[in-house]
Amino acid sequence: MRKKSTALFLALILILSLAGCGTDNQDSIYAQPENWAYLESEKSAPADVFFLCPTVYSGGEDSFNMPLDDEAAKSDFLGATNMEKGIYEENCRFFAPYYRQAGLNVYELPASEREPYLAAAYEDAKDAFLYYLEHYNEGQPIILAGFSQGADLCIRLLKDCFAQEEVNDLLVACYAIGWSITQEELTEYPHLRFASGEDDTGVIISFNSEAEEVTDSLLIPAGTRTLAINPLNWTTDGTPAEKGENLGACFTDYGGTIVTEVPQLTGAYIDPVRGALKVPDVSPEEYPPGLSIFSEGVYHLYDYQFFYRNLQENVAVRLDAYLAQQAAA
Repeated sequence: MRKKSTALFLALILILSLAGCGTDNQDSIYAQPENWAYLESEKSAPADVFFLCPTVYSGGEDSFNMPLDDEAAKSDFLGATNMEKGIYEENCRFFAPYYRQAGLNVYELPASEREPYLAAAYEDAKDAFLYYLEHYNEGQPIILAGFSQGADLCIRLLKDCFAQEEVNDLLVACYAIGWSITQEELTEYPHLRFASGEDDTGVIISFNSEAEEVTDSLLIPAGTRTLAINPLNWTTDGTPAEKGENLGACFTDYGGTIVTEVPQLTGAYIDPVRGALKVPDVSPEEYPPGLSIFSEGVYHLYDYQFFYRNLQENVAVRLDAYLAQQAAA
């Protein structure tokens, strides 16, 4: 009874703090279950995952954001979500909203022209997150997670909605895989912290995989540097991890089933200049970029797959660390 009362009190504090996030979601589309790919509100678990799907919508000549009534696109959206769900779902409730994601064609535009379409995607992501906080969270610890465009939106949510201490205190970690974040952004938003090891909490975990010879990409343009943590040895410097430290690369289908698992597929190290995660033991011929927006040697599509088991283990480690901290408080 005391635990339930505490959760309700925390929920009330969260509702009061939402005003600082600047959105009135009383008429939110996320009141409708059909606008969620996953809505595990009835499940009992010690923590929640709020997950934002990567880009699956190609776009068209006059279409730059995924329509929420496009059933074929929503099917791909659900499938892409399933591909990563297995990393996060153990001991967690899973929440994943459909949103008007920017199409792949948006990333073919000059960078200065992309923002209106990404802003529309973020409007939905924020709406869904605020609805989740107000109606479903009840003081539960939160793992914020995404891939690619979904990781971009996670970082935007952190900047926008986690400045409130009551919300930020719920953050187990943010897995913003396949997107860049800079030291300048951390300076501008001092409530953001980048991970420094395997079990720190309230932090951002991010990396971008590429071949050793790559010097420029859509995600890390030449002359820029992103922050990164190595998912094999959980260091942020250039200390290399040998492929023996890779617990298993897993290649999943749209149902989330692991079709192929390869232990010790590759090692990795962080490039001190670019901040990219260099992957030395595979080749671009074996793992082509798959999308025209990426050049040869950019392993973006494999960010989760190359390091699947290590990421899965790390989610559990950080959640255990967070729950232990709460128990000791």
